[in-house]
Amino acid sequence: MSAAPETASPEILDRAEVSEAPPSHAEHQPYIPASQNPRELTLRAVILGAVLGVIFAASSVYLALKVGLTVSASIPIAVLSITIFRAFGRATILENNIVQTTGSAGESLAAGIAFTMPAFLLMGYEMEGLKVVAVALLGGLLGVLMMIPLRHGLIVEEHKNLTYPEGTACADVLIVGETGGTNAKTVLGGFGIGFLYKLLGDPAKLFQMNPDHRFSSFRGASFGGELTPEMLGVGYIIGPRTASVMMAGGVLAYLILIPLIAFFGEGLETPIFPATTLIREMAPNEIRSRYVLYIGAGAVATGGFVSLGRAMPTIWKAFRSGVRNFRMGGKASAAAVPRTARDLPFSVVIYGSLALLVMIWLAPMLEIPLVPAILIMLFGFFFVTVSSRITGEIGSSSNPISGMTVATLLITCLLFLAMGWVGVEHRAAALTTAAIVCVAASNGGTTSQDLKTGFLVGATPRRQQIALLVGVATSALFIGWTLLFLNKAYTTVVAEGYDAPLPPAAITAETMSAPNGQQYRVGYMADSGGAVPQGKYLVDEAGKIAFLVDPGIGGRAPLVPEKLESPRPVPAGAEAKGSQLGPDRQTYQVMEVAAGGGLEKGRYLVSGDQALYKLREVQKLDAPKASLFALIIDGILTRKLPWSLVLIGVMLAVTMELCGVASLPFAVGVYLPLSTSVPIFVGGLVRWLVDWKRRRDRGGNAGAAEEEFSPGTLLSSGYIAGGAIAGLVAATVAGFGMERQFDLGAKIGEIASSNLSGIVAFGLIVVALYVVGTKAQDAVTGVEPGTK
Repeated sequence: MSAAPETASPEILDRAEVSEAPPSHAEHQPYIPASQNPRELTLRAVILGAVLGVIFAASSVYLALKVGLTVSASIPIAVLSITIFRAFGRATILENNIVQTTGSAGESLAAGIAFTMPAFLLMGYEMEGLKVVAVALLGGLLGVLMMIPLRHGLIVEEHKNLTYPEGTACADVLIVGETGGTNAKTVLGGFGIGFLYKLLGDPAKLFQMNPDHRFSSFRGASFGGELTPEMLGVGYIIGPRTASVMMAGGVLAYLILIPLIAFFGEGLETPIFPATTLIREMAPNEIRSRYVLYIGAGAVATGGFVSLGRAMPTIWKAFRSGVRNFRMGGKASAAAVPRTARDLPFSVVIYGSLALLVMIWLAPMLEIPLVPAILIMLFGFFFVTVSSRITGEIGSSSNPISGMTVATLLITCLLFLAMGWVGVEHRAAALTTAAIVCVAASNGGTTSQDLKTGFLVGATPRRQQIALLVGVATSALFIGWTLLFLNKAYTTVVAEGYDAPLPPAAITAETMSAPNGQQYRVGYMADSGGAVPQGKYLVDEAGKIAFLVDPGIGGRAPLVPEKLESPRPVPAGAEAKGSQLGPDRQTYQVMEVAAGGGLEKGRYLVSGDQALYKLREVQKLDAPKASLFALIIDGILTRKLPWSLVLIGVMLAVTMELCGVASLPFAVGVYLPLSTSVPIFVGGLVRWLVDWKRRRDRGGNAGAAEEEFSPGTLLSSGYIAGGAIAGLVAATVAGFGMERQFDLGAKIGEIASSNLSGIVAFGLIVVALYVVGTKAQDAVTGVEPGTK
C-alpha cells in the first residue's frame, strides 16, 4: 500500500531531547518514513483522544466491576477517530494514532482501578474520591515513565519476536483507514443497538433482562441469564474456548455446589460459619454469597498464581532485558536522529520517578510509609517490564495483571507481617501499594502496545509518550468519579440486628438518614476480628447497630424491602422463609410467593395476613478481583478466614489444571453469578459459528490480524461500549430514585416481565451479531479480497 501523507506546520509541544537511535531501527521501514513529518500531536487529536478515552474508561470500569475483565479499546477508538475526522476534514494517519494512544490510556487505568480500589469497601473502609484519583494518576504516570527506557529494547530490537497482536491489528486498521477503507458504521451501529437495548430493558423494563428459573425438584438449583449486550460482546471477543470454560465454572457453582450445600444443610438446626442464618432458610444466591464465594476466591487466587508461574520464564527474561534497556536509555546523543527514533529524554524518567516516589510517600490521602513507597517503585519497574513483554507475546487480553497484583500483595503483606504491621491502617497501606502497582502494570502493557502501533505506522515515540501522559491525567479524574458514582447508585440501607455494639473508636461524627426517617451516627468496621462483619453501619446513641449501609460494589444485601402502595393478602400457598427486620426495625415474617394470586413472584415481608413489603432485588456489582484482594489482605494480616472453603477452591483449580483446563477462567466462572456467564457463553458460541463459517468460506484460514478488527469484533466492541454506557444511565436513574417514572413495563403488564420477552429480545441482537460477523471482511474495511 502506498499513500502520500500530507505534511503541515509543526505540531504543538514539538521540542524535547532525543535518545540515540538504535542501529536495528533502520531494518524496519514504517508506513510513514522518518523523512516525512505529517501532522501528529495536534490539539484536536489530543482532545478527541481524551474524550473517547473517558467514554471507554467509563465502560471499562463498569465491565471490570461486573466480570473482572476489560477488553482493549485501541481498535474501536481508532475506527471512531478515522470516521469523526472524516466528517470534519481529513486527518493524517499519525493524528489518528495519537487519538487511539491518548484514548487507550483510559481503558488501562480503568482495569487497574476497578480491580483493586473497591476492596476498600469490602474491608470496611470508605472509598475516598481523592485516593482513587491519586492512585489512578500516580500509577498511570509510573507505567508510562517506566516504558520510556524500555521502548527500543522491547519494540525495536524485539520487533520480529514480540508481535503485540492488538497493537499490530490497530496499525492495520489505521493503514486501511488511511487508504480510504475503514468504516465505523459497524462500531457505531453496535453502540446504538447496545445502548438502545439496554435502556429498553433497564430502566424502561419493556422486557425481562434477567430471566431465571428455580427447579422445584432440585433443591437449591437455579438457572438464569443477565441478557445484556456488553456480556454478549465480551463473550464474542474472548472466544468460544474461554467462554465455555467460564460457563463450566458457573454450572459447577449453581447446579452442583449450591444444591449440595442446600441438600446437606436442610436438616441443620444451627448456622454454619461464616453465615449467621440457617441454610434451609437461604435462597440460592444467599448460599452463594455465604459459602461459594470463598470457594471461588480460592480458585481465582490459585488460577492467578498458575498463570503467573507459566509466565515466569518470560518474566525473568523480561526483567533482565529491562535492566539492560534501562541502562541504555540513559545514553543521550546530541546528534540528529530520525524522527521515528525520538523518545522523551532520560532525565524525565529519572526526575519523574523520584518525584512520583516523593508524592506517593507524602500524599496525605494515600497514607503510605516510606518502605511501601519504595516497594511500589521496585514492583512498578519489575511488573511494567513483565506486563509489556507478555503483552508483546500474547496480547493484553491474556495479560495476567491480577496475578502480578496478587504477587505484589502477598509479598507486601508478608513483609508487613514480619515487621509487625498488622493494624487496620496497615491493611489500607498494603492495598494502596498493590493498587498503584496494578495500575502501573496495566498501563505499561497498554503503553507498549500503543508504541508498537506507532512503530509500525511511523509515529514519533516522544509525541506518543506525551499523548499517553495527557490521557492518564484526563482519564484519572473521570475514572474515580465513575467508580464512586456506580457505588453510590447501587448502595442500599437495610435494617440489621447485631447484638454486639460497634466499638466506640469505629463510630464517627458523620450522620446519615435511615429508611425510617431518623438520623443515625455512621460507623466503619474495618477490623474483621470481632462479632460484627466489616462494613459501614448506622448506629444509635448507645452505639448499637441499627442499619447496614450496603455498598453498590461487592454488597452482601441484594434484597431491599419496598413498601407496596396497596397491600393485598398473601396467597395460601406462600412458603415461610424465616424472619427479617423491616425498614421500621420491626420483625416481619419472610414469605416466598409463587406466580399468581395477585402478587408478583418473589419474597415479601409480612405482618399478619397482609403483604407489607416486597423484597426487591437490587443490582450489585460483584467486583471479583477486588474481593480476592480483600480476602488475601484479611487472610494474612488477621489470620481469620473460612480457610476450608478457600482450600476447596484451591483444590478445584488444581483439579482443572490436572485435567488440562485453564483454571483461571474456570475459577472466574465459579466466582461470578451464573447469570453473568450465560450471555458470555452465548457470545462465545456465536464466535465459534462465525469462525466456522468464515474458515469454510476462506478455505480454512481467516487470518489472525483480520480477526482483531473483523466485522463481528467491531460490532461486539460497540455492544460493549453502548451497553456499559447505558448501564451508567440506568445507574443515574436509580441514584436519583426515578425508577418508577422510567418503568414502562409496568404499564404493559406480565408480558414485559415474562422470561420469554427477554429471551426473544436477546435473540434479536444475537442474530444481528452472527449476521454482521459472517459478512465479508471488505464489507467493513473496504479492502479488496486478496489485496491485504
